Amino acid sequence: MDKIKVFAFVGPSGTGKSYRAQMVAGENNISYIIDDGLLVNENEVIAGESAKKAPTKIETVKHAIFIEKKQRDEMIKAIKKYKPESILILGTSDDMVAKIAENLGLPKIQKTIYIQDVATENEMQTARNIRVTQGKHVIPVPTFEIKKDFSGYILDPLQIFKSKGSGHEPYISEKSIIRPTFSYLGNFTISDTVFRQIVEYLAKREEGIAKVIRTRVENYGEGPSIYMEVNVVYGHNLINELKAFKEKSVKEIEKLTTMSVQKITVIAKSISMPN
Repeated sequence: MDKIKVFAFVGPSGTGKSYRAQMVAGENNISYIIDDGLLVNENEVIAGESAKKAPTKIETVKHAIFIEKKQRDEMIKAIKKYKPESILILGTSDDMVAKIAENLGLPKIQKTIYIQDVATENEMQTARNIRVTQGKHVIPVPTFEIKKDFSGYILDPLQIFKSKGSGHEPYISEKSIIRPTFSYLGNFTISDTVFRQIVEYLAKREEGIAKVIRTRVENYGEGPSIYMEVNVVYGHNLINELKAFKEKSVKEIEKLTTMSVQKITVIAKSISMPN
């Protein structure tokens, strides 16, 4: 831990730090980012849970600076496991990033980059307006990476093609826009009928499935649990067909609804002979 080079990226809330985090990390040859309770490597969340899931702003701050022992220990364990050469810590003030480094047992911050160094006043003002009027927050990883952590939230993928300048390879910076629980702009719910219609539609397109006999959906908030009974077509590999159908169903439901499928069970109840 003592050998890790620690950098900080500081700016007021809502000015676009998470939006520019990967760019700042890339320009300083940093592969690991700590942002709002998450440890991110390139475009992948490798540890932590986002502070933006917290029910209140106060809880968000506590989570972001690793006040709770369990959360703190999990992050320290991950840092020791991956052994990063350098880490970029995001925060709203010098005191905040210093506190995060201290709580995680990291060395003192060697260099601090401020949002004013990488964004214009107009860009920061635009980011603030979006935060205030739309309640949107950015997480510096793709939607796919945070989908299970934010099951049921409204997620918008954001992909930006950037160039590091002459002589450098261009790169794609992927991020996700979320609306956290303490934003009072409305709730997002999905009817169980939607999940049923998706899987029944997919079943009709499978050669090995003749028809759907029965579908039952239970939704406990974290995501749907689906039970299906189907009539299969004689002559197909039953195990392979149903396995492929289940995988396709999970993929499509999570893609279309942002909800995590908790369980899917498909039972071959009867067999049809082909004409």
